[in-house]
Amino acid sequence: MFLIVFTGTFGYFFLEGWNLFDSFYMTVITLSTVGYSEVHPLSHEGRIFTSFLIFAGVGVAFYVFTMITEAVVSGQLQDFLGRKRLESKLETLHDHYIICGYGRIGKHICHMIAKEVPFVVVEKNHKVIEEIDKAGFLYLEGDSTQEEVLKKAGIERAKGLISVLRSDADNVYITLTARGLNPNLYIIARADEEHVEQKLKRAGADKVVCPYLIGAKRMAMSILRPAVTDFLELVTPAEHLELQLEEVRIFERSDLVGKSLINSQLRQISGVIILAVKKITGEMVFNPPPDYKFEPGDVLVALGDRDGLSRLEDLASGRKKLEDFF
Repeated sequence: MFLIVFTGTFGYFFLEGWNLFDSFYMTVITLSTVGYSEVHPLSHEGRIFTSFLIFAGVGVAFYVFTMITEAVVSGQLQDFLGRKRLESKLETLHDHYIICGYGRIGKHICHMIAKEVPFVVVEKNHKVIEEIDKAGFLYLEGDSTQEEVLKKAGIERAKGLISVLRSDADNVYITLTARGLNPNLYIIARADEEHVEQKLKRAGADKVVCPYLIGAKRMAMSILRPAVTDFLELVTPAEHLELQLEEVRIFERSDLVGKSLINSQLRQISGVIILAVKKITGEMVFNPPPDYKFEPGDVLVALGDRDGLSRLEDLASGRKKLEDFF
């Protein structure tokens, strides 16, 4: 359309000898078919030029209208707007997790963490993308081994990355790339072969999980120590179970800071059991003694029901004081 307006303006300028403004105005009223009279009387050549200009203008307008209609009818416009909405959501994500791969393992991970933390799924299979969309998860279609795709997923702003592709080589490459893009990223990677574990850790993975090895150990434990296995199943997070294992961080403003385990009266307040304390230095204190004093940054590994864990979180975060529970 810009080219037609440009051609029409200079066509009248050279053919009829009009000034540029009159030529531009004549082009506009001709293309818009508003029906005004001619700016100046046209020569024979000018009328022929005007005829071709009308055909060109109407043709372009009809073509644009057809393309818009086709886009709306075929869903292209809807897909385009959908992608724009997804891109906007991705740009606002902070401290989120990136799930690379939506296979059997990735799918379960997404459903388990959906209500707890923000995340985006990176998947290149278009049929799988449709499944992710139906599930209502935020996704990015692309190859997660590509640096540009990870950047679009907001890896510089992400808190962690979980690589669960079927290929060990892809998981190693993703881990290496992700660590280079964000040195502070917490990376969990899948390994199908035991010897790949060391490669993934050297590539920068904080934790490596071998699903087949874990499954084998769980089955062996069911035979050797069935009571222990039953207890582990009992404390595994699930919607229909009340007893859960949870980690709770103690903040500076919490009333627990400086108090010993026995003086804090956590058992009376929440009914939870403190199994371990992970100190800010990384040291793990198992079965802390009654005189253990809580410090800011301590992460409590607690066992209890949902209500009790919720009360512990309120107290550890400083949202509530000790006197609020008595």
